[in-house]
Amino acid sequence: NSKVQLINNGYTRQYKNLKGLKKENLRDNMSTLELALNMLAEATTTELTKVQNPQGLEENRIVAKTGGKIAGDARRRIEQETGTPVITSQNANNLSSIVTGMIEGVIEKEDK
Repeated sequence: NSKVQLINNGYTRQYKNLKGLKKENLRDNMSTLELALNMLAEATTTELTKVQNPQGLEENRIVAKTGGKIAGDARRRIEQETGTPVITSQNANNLSSIVTGMIEGVIEKEDK
């Protein structure tokens, strides 16, 4: 939870609530950018762990927070440059509806 918490300034449960998820998998409901930032946090934490060789829960927690902070900084920079939030309430159902609408729009154009 530390990595996710620092990426989105909240907790996993709050993140799932934002997306309207109950038992669904959070990753299955993330955008490409949300997934990329989550992977950045995990990969950074893995690399820091290799270099720093933390011992015990507290040292590992510090390393995880550092990895999450790096990804969180990246998220804020992306949001600053694009002017749009990276973390949204969009989930797989919303995205499915959007894709379905796009496909139906293309089919309607082809029929005309």
